Amino acid sequence: MGSPLVLGFLTSFALIAAIGAQNAFVLRQGIRGEHVLAVVAVCTVSDILLITAGIAGFGALISAHPEAIALAKFGGAAFLIGYGLLAARRAWRPSALTPSERTPARLLEVLLTCLALTWLNPHVYLDTVVLLGALANEHRDGRWLFGVGAVTASAVWFVSLGLGARRLAALFATPTTWRVLDGLIAATMIGLGMWMALS
Repeated sequence: MGSPLVLGFLTSFALIAAIGAQNAFVLRQGIRGEHVLAVVAVCTVSDILLITAGIAGFGALISAHPEAIALAKFGGAAFLIGYGLLAARRAWRPSALTPSERTPARLLEVLLTCLALTWLNPHVYLDTVVLLGALANEHRDGRWLFGVGAVTASAVWFVSLGLGARRLAALFATPTTWRVLDGLIAATMIGLGMWMALS
């Protein structure tokens, strides 16, 4: 189904692009033009650390307990399909993403808020450490290539969202945009989940 690099990029992009508190915050900062590069850097570096930990951790787990690969494989497949179905439901009933009128203006406050939205969110660990770690290790020797694709997608998404937010503000405030995006996410996630379960 393609190279680990491409699969890593597509999977990570589909996970990251879903509407969430972190993306809303990056979008809000981008629209206001406040500390955008710092916010993008925090989000990207955090993903690099989490994805690396997931790949390395799962590699060690599988080496010590080969039977864990089956659990990770089918658990990851179920999660992907479930995630895809949730995205499909969001696409069926989309909502606009309206940035809040209030946001911290000082750099320290902005960075602390960004770190909290990233590191205190349990979904971040599910997406990066657990899911991407399991998917990467499906590729054995290509797991780090998968990781490179995943972190590249993270960087591309956050840079695009943060720096392009002023131009995309009106577009992202409409339900139709999120319907298209969530529809693409749903198709990607369900397809990857089925491939993982059957591989």
